[in-house]
Amino acid sequence: MSRATLERHQVWVYLAAIGLGLATGQRLEHSAGALESALWPVLGLLLFVTFTQVRLNRLPEAFRDRRFMAAAVSGNFVAVPLIVWGLLWLVPDDPAIRLGVLLVLLVPCTDWFITFCHLGGGDTGRAIAVTPVNLLVQIALLPVYLWLFMGRSFVDILAAGPIITAFVMLILLPLAGAWLLERWSLRHAAGAVVIDRLGGAPVPLLALVVFLIAASQVPSVRDALPVLGAVAGVFVAFLVAALLLGLVLARLFGLPDRSARVLIFTLGTRNSFVVLPLALALSAEWGAAIVVIVFQSLVELFGVIGYLWLVPRIVPRARARR
Repeated sequence: MSRATLERHQVWVYLAAIGLGLATGQRLEHSAGALESALWPVLGLLLFVTFTQVRLNRLPEAFRDRRFMAAAVSGNFVAVPLIVWGLLWLVPDDPAIRLGVLLVLLVPCTDWFITFCHLGGGDTGRAIAVTPVNLLVQIALLPVYLWLFMGRSFVDILAAGPIITAFVMLILLPLAGAWLLERWSLRHAAGAVVIDRLGGAPVPLLALVVFLIAASQVPSVRDALPVLGAVAGVFVAFLVAALLLGLVLARLFGLPDRSARVLIFTLGTRNSFVVLPLALALSAEWGAAIVVIVFQSLVELFGVIGYLWLVPRIVPRARARR
């Protein structure tokens, strides 16, 4: 199966992986520890492969279009947190559920966002350029957001498991490795070939990750089922609010149609599998946060399918020629 076909049908690949994982986890519930241990290296590899596609060397290019960058940064890191603060009032009063919602909604996507921008007729160059900015800013600001939203509970979260170790081992080290590979690729053609071939790996690796999560977290899934309906409503409301925010900011900053589409997609898609290691590093009492993060990614995938139909219609190409 080609990379393009996998990316086009990835939502069904992930749904199948989750269903198979839950079935496997129910039959092998006594092996949950082994399955979770297998998850860590696969997740680390997924993040490394994902980061190789971010292209940190495009950072200077990102700031050439100042209007678009201002809209994207202010939208993702000022307006979206305010939206999340408002939606948090609708989230069940369970610390693990609320933590999962915060982790997944506060950080913009850096992987399938580019694919969906391309499919939705957005400016792929703008999407690639803004991705490293989104990644670096979210790494810096996420602890600040969690402290602002959770207060004293944030200190308890830091003490609840090896979260700092997970951050270093599964985010900073893969990011450093991807940066070194990128630097090598600038000097040697073989490096560019490696990066290009790794571009086809995220979908199958992500399918394996969600399979292992579903198989290893069956008890957490059972515990979270009663509140997933309410959480689904929050995630759908976020997709609607992000779409409206993107339209407003695109008009305020005078963005052309293809840049406006990129803005909508970056506001609506979230970075679930970059924050996932942080939730996995916590103790068992926070297990529902893992379920919420994975569940959000599924809601988002169906929501983005809706974006692919709607965004080209509400931000038509003709707008740029008026």
